Amino acid sequence: MYYFDHSATTPLLPEVSELMNHVNKDIYGNPSSIYSIGRKSRSIIENARKQIAESISAKSEQIIFTSGGTEANNQVFWSLINKDKNHVVSNVIEHPAVIKVLEFLENLGLDHDLIDVKKDGIISVDDISKAIKPETCLISLMLANNEIGTLQPVEEIVSIAKERDVLVHTDAVQCLGKIKVDVSSLGVDFLSLSAHKFYGPKGIGILYVKNPEKFSSLIIGGGQEKNLRAGTENISAIAGMGLAAETITSSLDKKTASLIKFEQQLKNGLNNFFKNTIYNGDQSKKLPGLVNTSFPGNRSSIIMKKLDRADIAVSNGSACGSGDIKPSPILSAIGLDDSMNLSTLRFSFGSSNTSQQVDYLLNELESILIKE
Repeated sequence: MYYFDHSATTPLLPEVSELMNHVNKDIYGNPSSIYSIGRKSRSIIENARKQIAESISAKSEQIIFTSGGTEANNQVFWSLINKDKNHVVSNVIEHPAVIKVLEFLENLGLDHDLIDVKKDGIISVDDISKAIKPETCLISLMLANNEIGTLQPVEEIVSIAKERDVLVHTDAVQCLGKIKVDVSSLGVDFLSLSAHKFYGPKGIGILYVKNPEKFSSLIIGGGQEKNLRAGTENISAIAGMGLAAETITSSLDKKTASLIKFEQQLKNGLNNFFKNTIYNGDQSKKLPGLVNTSFPGNRSSIIMKKLDRADIAVSNGSACGSGDIKPSPILSAIGLDDSMNLSTLRFSFGSSNTSQQVDYLLNELESILIKE
């Protein structure tokens, strides 16, 4: 399989798989137990917590293990229920794990406003500022969009938020291992990550909390995670995530350069044989290695089926829906009509790719695309 959908999920690193198998086989003690095999389990968890913290320039005590980015986002919003301030500012191109939660929590008294996005896929700092009310308690803004890859002005918005005593959350699920993620420079109060986006296992992620002593749990039960996330820990998945984070953030400049090389190779090839290619989102302010392209006159569903027969995996956008191919709300928000929306593919490169694979992809696309 020629895999060009790393924004949907990434393959496990071999060393991560090996570590997880070892932990599952040999270190099965409950990490809350005081006997030796339990202490070994606890040691593995705390080592992974340190690895994750170092990968985003945080402190170990600021890292809460979750089942992934969706749970991490949910915990932030549910923690706002029954607070004195009850208003959240977000935007129309956030992940469903933000927008749908905010819509649901309206029934529990948490109000919100979703700000429109500019045609380049970037949020207006001024629009966010104008949306802040006296009762606003939180701004939630993706660090990078999952479909078009545009990077959002999080640091600027944090500066405005702090002046008005508003907390800031960022869903950074797409970012680790592609760009530097540094919570100290971002200044955010909360940050969500999911391991399967950076070559770790599925079903595990983290929530960074700047001030965990002021935070509340979403899952109630035992006293795990310092009473901030109940439930016996998934030791092997946590260990795998820690190693993945450490590995993917080492030699980051080299990894980023590789993503940029594959991206430019794809664009050069497309520009040669399909002059009408449209690149969605600001191409100067986005994640490296993620290319969202529209091919006028071609339906993405047909292109994907033909590529699949050629053993090539690409996406028409987010992989978090039901699998139905419908116009993307994100592409609609930046001004694409339904026809162009349904002619769009997302290519996202990763460490499993080679230049030869990109050439193969281009050869297949050239034979598939109908040129106007």
